[in-house]
Amino acid sequence: MATIKDIAKESGFSISTVSRVLNNDPGLSVPDETREKIFEVADRLNYRRKTVRPLVKNIALLYWLTDQEELEDVYFKSMRLELEKLAEKYNVELTTYKISDGIHQIPGNIEGFIAVGAFSEKELKHLKSLTANGVFIETTPDPNQYDSVRPDLAQLTKRTVDFFLERGHKQIGFIGGTYHNPNTDQDEMDLREQTFRSYMKEKGLLKEQCIFSRRGFSVDTGYDLMSRAIDKLGDNLPTAFFIAADPIAVGCLQALNEKGIAIPGRVSVVSVNNISVAKYVSPPLTTFHIDTKELCRNAMELLLEQILGKRKIVKTLYLGAELVIRKSAN
Repeated sequence: MATIKDIAKESGFSISTVSRVLNNDPGLSVPDETREKIFEVADRLNYRRKTVRPLVKNIALLYWLTDQEELEDVYFKSMRLELEKLAEKYNVELTTYKISDGIHQIPGNIEGFIAVGAFSEKELKHLKSLTANGVFIETTPDPNQYDSVRPDLAQLTKRTVDFFLERGHKQIGFIGGTYHNPNTDQDEMDLREQTFRSYMKEKGLLKEQCIFSRRGFSVDTGYDLMSRAIDKLGDNLPTAFFIAADPIAVGCLQALNEKGIAIPGRVSVVSVNNISVAKYVSPPLTTFHIDTKELCRNAMELLLEQILGKRKIVKTLYLGAELVIRKSAN
């Protein structure tokens, strides 16, 4: 196993300097090139590989969701908490900035950012003026400039349709939320709905009257939309629904249960996210498990690649999801 002495010899710096750099001594003042050289040698020699991490200062977490949006969908709250936890693990000085205070609250000396939420073109332009280092989670607003890591929603949408078809369902509906475009302030079709429409059309099974969506990814959204579907379609209600997110699905289950519609005897339901409550609703929800820890870990590592590794090539990373089969679908 390599020692500090080995690293000092290989890097050409004193044992004292190497020791203080590896231990992130805040009182040590050395050029960035010195730190980078020492950490590069330490990494190459596998010296305390899992614990030696340079202090990365001035990183912004741009949490571009309102308090209400976080309240309605715990998926995003779990993401924020995981990023804050990872910052400690990776020795990153992370400061959270929320949408309520606006883009100009972000200081001009940030080294990079991790962003969650939707950003306008003006906001993106401002970010470019601050730093070239950044990673977006869940969206890819600027694939030529910034990295992104996101679940493969298009693929899991197709997998849901295939799942239903394999079980003999032909009447398949969709219930979901719309995407708010910050540039136009208009609601636009979410990727899950886009993919559902195109894939069902490809299969020759698309029925416009079986698609319901509106702004919001909340329990109330699901309850309202499923109630509309029941009232509108009556006996022609689809035998299966793909729901865009678990909070919406919880509301859908409530509406179906109130109307005495058997789940999954009459209607099967598959959703996305696998939030903690999914296993406790009635019936327990079949849903795709999106690993928020893996999303966040990859985002953090992509950012550190940019800052510490000086990577210039932009990366867009799509992560798969596991279908957790419970009692809401057959």
